[in-house]
Amino acid sequence: MTSSRHKFNEIAKPEAKKAKYPPPFSLRLTYEERARLDAERGDKSLAAYIRERLFGDDAAPRKRRGNSPVQDKEALGRIAGALGQSRISQNLNQLAKAVNSGSLPVTPETEAELKEACREVSEMRAELLAALGKAPGSER
Repeated sequence: MTSSRHKFNEIAKPEAKKAKYPPPFSLRLTYEERARLDAERGDKSLAAYIRERLFGDDAAPRKRRGNSPVQDKEALGRIAGALGQSRISQNLNQLAKAVNSGSLPVTPETEAELKEACREVSEMRAELLAALGKAPGSER
């Protein structure tokens, strides 16, 4: 099959209409110049500081994206700690193997443990969604 007959690449990747930006500008500095800029910039990024020094008030503002979608870092820490202390992945793997081999004994204890595990996973999911600023049950 020849690619001349089928233009798969053209069909699969339509040209995106993105704004064309000029190529970045590179500037070499001595160690002393860089250290001076780092000391003067304070809590600004180096690029923002240089733009401010070059253009002053005429510097175009940059779009800022949030560093993280996390709304509640404490809740995210709790969920990460809970996941780190749990053996969920190992336990789920063992359960899957037992189910596939037909060797999982279905006793009242097993059923209770599975229900408890499901409850814990559901709680972690709700806490994770809350930490990300999402409502449980929301589409996105």
